[in-house]
Amino acid sequence: MLSARIRIAARLVAVAALAALTAGCFQPMYAERTLDGQSSALREKLMGVEVPPVDKANASREARVGVEVRNALAFKLYGTATGAPPTHRLVLRFNTSRSSLMIDPTTALPTSENYGIDAQFNLIEIASNKSVMTGTTFSRVSYDMPGSYQRFARTRALRDAEDRAAQEIADNIQTRLASFFSAGT
Repeated sequence: MLSARIRIAARLVAVAALAALTAGCFQPMYAERTLDGQSSALREKLMGVEVPPVDKANASREARVGVEVRNALAFKLYGTATGAPPTHRLVLRFNTSRSSLMIDPTTALPTSENYGIDAQFNLIEIASNKSVMTGTTFSRVSYDMPGSYQRFARTRALRDAEDRAAQEIADNIQTRLASFFSAGT
């Protein structure tokens, strides 16, 4: 019984020693200062990304989604501060889609749908006007449409799905930008 306790204690000491050895190898992605103290922090680099308005027809449903994606992305990049003088410009393009998942056999109206956004983005360095990163991302969210005669509820369900998909697109792009700036390439 005593030897079992000694073995467990030895294993715990070995795990703690390994953890202590690797503790200095990692740096948080969103740390305010870097290890060398000379290069700017990731937050400052993200604040230098300009996000121009998405090119969609005014007053269209896609224009509202474009504003939602842009606003969510700007908040993720800048927070409550305003952006710094831009060093990069992020050009966004996207397409949306809707597909019915289930149809009510009585009314022949959809009761559940999928809303999707397929987005392409291009990060351009302003100084050289050169593309430094491109990427694509997508989001698919489902939503229920209650009742066959509840038009407002159906419209609101679609709008909530659009907002959730826009937030997911902004999350994906912000993560890829953070990865790009933290890796330096």
